[in-house]
Amino acid sequence: MKLKGLTDVELSFRSRSGRTGHSTVTPYIVVDNFPYLGLLTSLRFLEWVSENPEGLISLPTGKTPEYFIKWTMKFLHGWDKPETRRIMEENGFSIRKKPVLRKLRFVQMDEFYPINPRQKNSFYDYVLNFYINGFGLDPSGAKLMNADRITLFDGLHYSEVFPDNRIDLSLRNREAMTPLEKIQQASIFRIDNWCTEYENQIRESGGIGFFLGGIGPDGSIAFNTRGSDHNSTTRLTATNFESQASSAGDLGGIEVSRKRLVLTIGLGTLTYNPDCSAIVFAAGEAKAQVIRNALENAPD
Repeated sequence: MKLKGLTDVELSFRSRSGRTGHSTVTPYIVVDNFPYLGLLTSLRFLEWVSENPEGLISLPTGKTPEYFIKWTMKFLHGWDKPETRRIMEENGFSIRKKPVLRKLRFVQMDEFYPINPRQKNSFYDYVLNFYINGFGLDPSGAKLMNADRITLFDGLHYSEVFPDNRIDLSLRNREAMTPLEKIQQASIFRIDNWCTEYENQIRESGGIGFFLGGIGPDGSIAFNTRGSDHNSTTRLTATNFESQASSAGDLGGIEVSRKRLVLTIGLGTLTYNPDCSAIVFAAGEAKAQVIRNALENAPD
């Protein structure tokens, strides 16, 4: 009998794990190593795409997706090879027709702001290289967070409006005191409007259908750090120390990351589509406690 909510691929990995059930509200699957985590998520993704060739997806950046991307590329480029078919079928994937990813629509889940989108440590660059180009997605169907495309006051570039990359969000609620603060305040309102439009377009499309994301040291999904409202939407926001420390390597140190704001979809964005296949994956002892808390504790 198939466990409710688990697919053939997930059941195959669950069976091999030796765990026949779970006492938590959210089901979970344990694998032996990092490559197997990539294999599981890759096959689960292709399983979903086969049924939803024009669906709305959101995929992660960073180190955790490394094997997810490698396995997906291997399957797409060697679909009919005997070795590829063997790996698929041994892991519960029996679909014969190769899925077409071109018509999938992509949503970027988060980004530092401001950041040059052409920087190699920007999430925009990662998405463009590994997902849009790597998976062969149609760029016209992608919603991306490109700082250069967010119009600020009087058409100014973010380097002119925020010359030290510092953004004071208190300007949302207080009077601007200097000419530069007035420009910054007007620009923040424009960024907020861009975020609202980003959110509206996701919802008008029916919401995210497949989400794969990592989890931060404080339990954050995307940049929804500890304390984020469960109904939160796409927004420009500050982060907390845990997220800043985690991002320090990407941005050149904690002194840089602690000043940088982020764009992120919200928890309400994620849960808008009740049929969303939402998967959180994590590897390593450092994430063990936060995973246990997420599975065993009541929402708070």
